[in-house]
Amino acid sequence: MSVPSPIRAEVDLAAIAHNVRALRGRTAPGTAFMAVVKADAYGHGAEAVARVALDHGASWLGVARLQEALALRRAGIEAPILVFGATAAEEAEVLAAREIRQAVGTLEAARALAAAASARGVRVRVHVKIDTGMGRLGFVPEALSRPEDSPASEDRLCARLEEILRLPGLEIEGVFTHFASADAADLSSAERQLALFLELLAALRARGIEFSLRHAANSAGLLRLPAAHLDLVRAGIALYGIAPAPEVAPPVRLVPAMTLRAAVVQVKEVPAGFAVSYGSTWRAPAPTRIATIAAGYADGYPRLLSSRGRMLYRGASLPVVGRVCMDLTMLDAGSAPGIRPGDEVVVFGRDGTLSLPVEEVASAAGTIPYEILCGVSARVPRVYLPA
Repeated sequence: MSVPSPIRAEVDLAAIAHNVRALRGRTAPGTAFMAVVKADAYGHGAEAVARVALDHGASWLGVARLQEALALRRAGIEAPILVFGATAAEEAEVLAAREIRQAVGTLEAARALAAAASARGVRVRVHVKIDTGMGRLGFVPEALSRPEDSPASEDRLCARLEEILRLPGLEIEGVFTHFASADAADLSSAERQLALFLELLAALRARGIEFSLRHAANSAGLLRLPAAHLDLVRAGIALYGIAPAPEVAPPVRLVPAMTLRAAVVQVKEVPAGFAVSYGSTWRAPAPTRIATIAAGYADGYPRLLSSRGRMLYRGASLPVVGRVCMDLTMLDAGSAPGIRPGDEVVVFGRDGTLSLPVEEVASAAGTIPYEILCGVSARVPRVYLPA
């Protein structure tokens, strides 16, 4: 039996479709488009987002872990999928059987995956990760690891990549890197990363090594570095209607896709001095009305927004008062005389013609929109508005 939830995340699939088309329109002709749907599509629902993205211009999907790719395959999605993160070599047969591409960023990982694939008589399609400055995963070019005054040489890295190309059991399909700061006002760091990546590709080409797919551009790179489009772009946060960074206005209109709505559970009139929530950290400065909302940190509403956040109610902005609890948050609803139990507030997103941007919520909590969106917990139902 289905029981109604007092909180829900509305996902506007028409917004996703619009964003894909807008981003696709900024992509260089002939460049393929990947929709990054890792972390359950940044909290929006991977299966639903993937289908809409593929219908409106994407031809690839990107995930962080093999489990995410397998969930998409079980849902009947057949588009190419790249796993960015590490996958155990023992999963070689699964990767091959489900036609899932795997990133490799070390010679040891490539050797192990190749050995496992060969032992099972299969071939795994691989994308080689180059770390040009992100500092997470991937092969590091000599230009980053040598002393400043030593001559540039990619001989050692080229030799390692040549070895990967010769490994049985692997089909080397692509090579890629990831920008650390393509969303910064100053693009010089991202441009340096791109230059390093292209220099390495040129050195490999001189040895007769080329790749079917070269990719570097994330959302910020797609929007701000046309030279980074290469053979494939990877759209992540922009797909969901959020600019990669608040300092940089995107050159296209992006429509936020998620609105988080929660029910009013109780409303009470309180006198001046009335204490609210754990620790009694907030007391009413004057007689007012307290509305208790069915949204707490277990739903993904950060505790850091205690007495700092706000929510929307029929055009009114109601401040959060007292500490955010696991399941409930209190609002000072003195400016909303008509508020009643069973009404809804907007935790973030659209409220008619008004909006409370997730960027504002994130800023008040001292974090980024990515974390707020991904943090909307699994107990919050996703309700899809059609594309």
